[in-house]
Amino acid sequence: MTVKSPSPDDPVSLLADLVRINSVNPNYDGGVPEAEMADYVDRYFTQRGIETWRQQVYPDRPNVIARVPGLDSSRRIVLEAHMDTVSVVGMTIPPWTPEIRQGRMYGRGSCDTKGGMAAMMNAVSTMVSAGTTPPCDVLFTATIDEEFSYRGVVALCDSLEPGPVDAAILTTESSPTHPWTADAAIIAEPTDLRAVIASKGLVRWKIVTTGRSSHSAKPHLGVNAIEHMAHVITAIESDTRRLAKSTHPLLGPATCNIGVVRGGVQINFVPDRCEIEIDRRLLPGETRETVLQHYQDLVDKVAVNQTSMQVTMEPPMLSDRPLETNASSKAVRNIVSVLEDMNLDATPAGVPFCSDASKFGALGIPSMILGPGSIDQAHAAVEYIECSQVVQAAEIYRRFLLA
Repeated sequence: MTVKSPSPDDPVSLLADLVRINSVNPNYDGGVPEAEMADYVDRYFTQRGIETWRQQVYPDRPNVIARVPGLDSSRRIVLEAHMDTVSVVGMTIPPWTPEIRQGRMYGRGSCDTKGGMAAMMNAVSTMVSAGTTPPCDVLFTATIDEEFSYRGVVALCDSLEPGPVDAAILTTESSPTHPWTADAAIIAEPTDLRAVIASKGLVRWKIVTTGRSSHSAKPHLGVNAIEHMAHVITAIESDTRRLAKSTHPLLGPATCNIGVVRGGVQINFVPDRCEIEIDRRLLPGETRETVLQHYQDLVDKVAVNQTSMQVTMEPPMLSDRPLETNASSKAVRNIVSVLEDMNLDATPAGVPFCSDASKFGALGIPSMILGPGSIDQAHAAVEYIECSQVVQAAEIYRRFLLA
């Protein structure tokens, strides 16, 4: 597909072009590499005289970085948005046909997070077309794989050295001994234009019970792995109630959910294996290591009281750190000022979902999540975004870059 670049002063037309591109994460049904999205982003900026380069993360799956030099290149602001989307399975509207009805644009990714990407791209390009030099360097980064395992933003953060950004050091081979620096990062996710400064982390893993198979007519000859898992589930359920006793002012309590149970072969077998998959959301101050150790201790206590129980905790399938940015940081104060000037809700907020923001936050970069659209429409069978919010988001980003 060849798509002409739209006018740089029209973020809604830009969004329509982005929605037309299938960028379902290749780990999901119908997925493809992000190469076509990367080509479009690269072309958009190069046609406007803005420096771009690529960071190859996987074959046909590059991050794309655009840079606008500022008056002081020892400082920089990062704008980041991911190029991939979730699957289109179950959608009840055409996923790649952007349609505007009653001020809303429909299509997969319109809300999560091509709306925010279009607004960021527009903010950067209109700043350049107006001949305005920002106070510091501006990096726009379009990354891969946010919807599966965050490999794009991890590669980006792992490959940048301190000091002024040079395309030569943006390689997957570089291995810095110190984290790179930035004065602020804004990550595009649907927040209804709220400035989000805190988000929960997560850890996902499996617990497996192993038994011994036998004929169901003689269950005493077997060891029922499902029955043993029932004791584990009961213990986790009881333990989860304690989480409500400790809350974060913006995020509420930590949560734990058993989302998958698998076990048994057929009804007349005593099952010799059962597994569960757990999603545990972390609050700032919690770490993957301490949380996993807590559940290991819990499982060990259950096993002590169950004869012949064999239970194993597998290594985590996915983990992410919580995000907590100081509300008094200059970056947060500046975005609050921008939102106030635009008569928008400027109260810093928290969200329960994860994003690329925590990887920037882990480097000590004051990081915020802010974008058009509602998380309620993300991943939905009918995904849409309010076009007016896309336009407002572009103006928020532009003002912030100049602040």
